[in-house]
Amino acid sequence: MSKSIVLYLHVHQPYRIRHYTIFDAGNNHNYFDTHYDDRTNNERIIHKVAEKSYIPTNRVLKKLLDTHPEFKLSLSITGTLLEQLERWSPATLASFQDLVSTGRVEIVGETYHHSLAFFYSQQEFEAQVRMHREKIEDLFLQTPTAFRNTELAYNNDLAVWADRAGYKTILAEGWDPILGWRSPNYVYTPAHTEQIRLLMKNYKLSDDIAFRFGDKNWSEWPLTADTFAHWLGASPDATNFNLFMDYETFGEHQWGETGIFDFLEHLPGKWLQGNDHTFMTVTEAAQSNQPVGEINVEHTTTWADTERDLSAWLGNPMQQQAIHGLYELQSKVIGTSDLRLIEDWRKLQTSDHFYYMCTKWFNDGDIHAYFSPYASPYDAFMNFMNAYHDIRYRLATHGVIL
Repeated sequence: MSKSIVLYLHVHQPYRIRHYTIFDAGNNHNYFDTHYDDRTNNERIIHKVAEKSYIPTNRVLKKLLDTHPEFKLSLSITGTLLEQLERWSPATLASFQDLVSTGRVEIVGETYHHSLAFFYSQQEFEAQVRMHREKIEDLFLQTPTAFRNTELAYNNDLAVWADRAGYKTILAEGWDPILGWRSPNYVYTPAHTEQIRLLMKNYKLSDDIAFRFGDKNWSEWPLTADTFAHWLGASPDATNFNLFMDYETFGEHQWGETGIFDFLEHLPGKWLQGNDHTFMTVTEAAQSNQPVGEINVEHTTTWADTERDLSAWLGNPMQQQAIHGLYELQSKVIGTSDLRLIEDWRKLQTSDHFYYMCTKWFNDGDIHAYFSPYASPYDAFMNFMNAYHDIRYRLATHGVIL
């Protein structure tokens, strides 16, 4: 039986809200300016992440694509990041385009603004998916045939939507309470669908790279490409090892000093030494292997935190107030036909803003704090709500009665 590594990398940066006070609301409508505060300086962050992660990772991946004809991967890039690369780092964007131009890199569809719109507005969700598809077609000359929702948020309803929308593949977290005794290393059929196939992340193997790789207290440290390839090759039951992680794993979350780039560069060669070992894109894997069963996910799962649910974004009253208030403005914002207002409203939908408001403790809290540009979740909430009140002010200037 042949075995494939299905490497899928997600690339995203939000427009971080600057230090935006209630005195700015009604006077200054620029929530995302890059020069107010170093921690929310979007231009500076793009250059930093490009230098530490995107450019060196793309360099390694291009070398692998040139060296190993069997090597393939999938990636998704949010519209918010693509806009920032176009504006501030076109050379980095070109390096992503170089990868896709090889014909062995599949781009996965998603929401343009990395939003949770699916759970609040079908109309807005579909508008953002369409915007993302058009952006990908414009920049990469590729139309996505696979879909992943923001934060890998998944349930039966999403699978039914994607199936009816014509996607061939959908991605989800391979969470133990969902899989039970089953393995994530196979293709599945989502419940209540007809054509689409489901690939589920092997979170244990993925997290060995994404989270544990540089941890010197980990029992498997230092992890080598040879060891990792041996683990996969020795697995008796598998057709596809779904390694899903953030692109920023390479160089940003795991710094170059950890050896992460050497690991990435040597893994394909080590893996391909085995008989019937190969790489596949997500759609190839879903189409090349027969489903071994049906997966029923009635309650939403994600790839975040120990609960693997939406609590990272919606778990406290601040988060709920912020996101409900934002979507309640949808019809009025869209009805103004004010493109700048609509775009600012959509940028505020990005899931990161609600993630920064999370008040969890222990390990999950540490991870949230690591990613947040704010001193506390309450600062994140205040900046967001001040921008929200300015959106309401701008609606009033259009004569909208709230």
